[in-house]
Amino acid sequence: MSAHGIDLGHSATVTAARPGSRVGRINRAMTLLNRAIVVLCSIALIVASTILSYSVAARYFFNAATYWQDEAAVFLLVGATFLSTAFVQAGRGHIGIEALTGYLSKRGNAIRMLVVDTASLLFCAFFAWKSWTLFHEAWVDGQVSGSTWAPPLWIPYSMMSLGMTLMTLQIALQLAASLDAWRSK
Repeated sequence: MSAHGIDLGHSATVTAARPGSRVGRINRAMTLLNRAIVVLCSIALIVASTILSYSVAARYFFNAATYWQDEAAVFLLVGATFLSTAFVQAGRGHIGIEALTGYLSKRGNAIRMLVVDTASLLFCAFFAWKSWTLFHEAWVDGQVSGSTWAPPLWIPYSMMSLGMTLMTLQIALQLAASLDAWRSK
């Protein structure tokens, strides 16, 4: 990552698995998937900002009613936010509190990372499961938003579910790579 954005030419994987291992092959596929998703999320952010800019201009200059723009932009932002979480996790870019890092030995920090990754995996797996249940309910019941436009709610729930599932998979891959590295020592 760079200070001004995301560098897609740079590998974001911090915990590298042994090349050729099963975890290594899955990690490589996940890296390619994450890069493709980040490109799509970047496009979604540009489209959302374009929609919101159009909405402001249409209301100001033409006094036109805008009832779909805000929700369309929110759906795009929800998708971009949740779908890009696995990419950010691959580079360990999520907020982390490292107050203990300087006080622990190398082994202690490895154990700390293992505990944090395990807790994160459990939380994200639960969040993904609950997201899939929301998606299922919205799909089966035909739920729509309460706005005039009334788009189906399965759209943002599906992006939330897929994003959290990918995040869970990314954390599981990082845990597997860490355990694989410990076993090979």
